[in-house]
Amino acid sequence: MNTGVTFQVRISDYEEGMLWYEKLFKRKPDFIPHEDFAEWEITKGAWLQVAKGIPTNGNGPLRLGVKDIKNERKRLIDELNIAIEDVNTREGVPAAWCTFEDPYGNRIGLYQDL
Repeated sequence: MNTGVTFQVRISDYEEGMLWYEKLFKRKPDFIPHEDFAEWEITKGAWLQVAKGIPTNGNGPLRLGVKDIKNERKRLIDELNIAIEDVNTREGVPAAWCTFEDPYGNRIGLYQDL
């Protein structure tokens, strides 16, 4: 039986990467178990681990659920100065989504239940 989930991304510049992820989540990590490794509990039992290392090309996307995808997309574009694809929808799919990358090539996305 599953009790939780973790997803790990690697970043080559730990200090700059931490600042980027702190802006993404609007807070400091929830847990730093050792040097060059931090964790955010995104939702109960679901953790993102950010580790110093060589990023994996094509990793992800890790999609984060949001209540208002258009406003959150705009906030991230403004605060992180990144390109994010337009919000996508598809007939018969009860969600909207968009994808972007962190500065290290890890694919991340947002989704909103419709």
